[in-house]
Amino acid sequence: MDRLFSDLHVKRFINETWLERYGSPLRQKTLMLLWSFIVSIYGIGGLLGCLCSGYLTTKYGKKKCLMCNNLLIIATAFLMGFSKMAKSFEMVLCGRFFYGISAGFCMTIHPQYAGEVSPKKLRGFANSSAGFFWSLGKVLGQIMGLSEFLGTESLWPLLMAFIGIAALIQLVTLPFFPESPPYLLIQKDDEEGCLKAMDKLWGEMDHQAELNDMKEEKAATKSIKSMSILQVMKDPSLRWQLYILVTVIIVMQLCGINAVYFYTFEVLCTAGFEEGRIPYISLGVGLCELFSTILCTITIERFGRKTLLWKGYAMMALVLVLLTITLSLQNKYNWMSFCSVILIFLFVFFFGIGPCGATMSIMVEIFNQSSRSSAFVIGGCLNWAGLFVVGMIFPFIVESLGPFCFLIFMGVLVGSVIFVYLFLPETKGKSVTEITEEFTKLYSGKKLSSIVRRKFLEEHMSYTSF
Repeated sequence: MDRLFSDLHVKRFINETWLERYGSPLRQKTLMLLWSFIVSIYGIGGLLGCLCSGYLTTKYGKKKCLMCNNLLIIATAFLMGFSKMAKSFEMVLCGRFFYGISAGFCMTIHPQYAGEVSPKKLRGFANSSAGFFWSLGKVLGQIMGLSEFLGTESLWPLLMAFIGIAALIQLVTLPFFPESPPYLLIQKDDEEGCLKAMDKLWGEMDHQAELNDMKEEKAATKSIKSMSILQVMKDPSLRWQLYILVTVIIVMQLCGINAVYFYTFEVLCTAGFEEGRIPYISLGVGLCELFSTILCTITIERFGRKTLLWKGYAMMALVLVLLTITLSLQNKYNWMSFCSVILIFLFVFFFGIGPCGATMSIMVEIFNQSSRSSAFVIGGCLNWAGLFVVGMIFPFIVESLGPFCFLIFMGVLVGSVIFVYLFLPETKGKSVTEITEEFTKLYSGKKLSSIVRRKFLEEHMSYTSF
């Protein structure tokens, strides 16, 4: 859909606008340069939004930042929606930049807020919902981009503004939700507000166990309200958490999912499908990913994050080996193309049920409240930088290696299976302090200071006696 959309609509709009302004059409190289800038500026905006998110969420909280981000998305939707009417491709350029900023915010703030407002027993479900909504967004984009809906010459500005509807819905509903309980207790020292938030979110019942977990985390990080990016990177106690973070982010970029989507069009053409039907089959691939993320949200509390992650990596690596073989032989044997189509669906399925949902859950759970925002900034910057690097070098890799490029991604996945299996503790049903202890026992053979625990118990006993 992206290729069709760019070729038939936006490039034509840029050329027609230039011709009307200056009386001569754009040279092809200049047109390609402008289009490349429109595409790449989204990543620049995403990196900028990601860099700002840590400071803003610490100071103003996740809820307020999400609401302000929705205002930015709605304003940008108007900018994009009226770009053709205003005959200004510069509005499309600015819109892509502001959309990138909002995406940088959303990718770091949404998982944190969803995880922090959830009770421990539903935390994995809430964290994995980020993968579900990303897949849902892609599917909705594919559907609305069909020629039967908004993917036409006259309606493409509305397609680019469509995201404003989702932002408006969230802007209207979010004021009815409280700020996250951990933020209120640990960052703002507002125990009463924390209890009210838990009652509103989880119902009026006994939340003492969850409150104790937060107080224990608060006691463990009492000397530091919020850690900067540099502090997180220098802290020895967070060293292995950072290693896990870097690993799962890099694998998300180098697992081969972008390469599989890239080859889908070619595989379907070779398999003999009519070009007019290919967008609908590609939509089927997107629906497969959406269905698998739903399964992930349902099963993550049963099987655990670690299991879904390393087994998902392993199955994806196996599928890539088979896909390399079928793509190499499809010119010899026509039936191999159909095998490639099946393998593409399988690869997307394993991606959705494993890394797509479990990655975000792990990122939220292995960091405490004081380090989480900065850790997400580090992860977000790696993610956006990875998008840029992969986007730049992937076409050259495909040109040089062809289908054998999947062997590179297979190697990354196999290495990640070993690393995650050996060094990532299971986080299911555990508090942040318990997860931190797991890392401490794994990598240094020491437990968290018993003094901190004793101090917390003394404070808690004096509080209950009072």
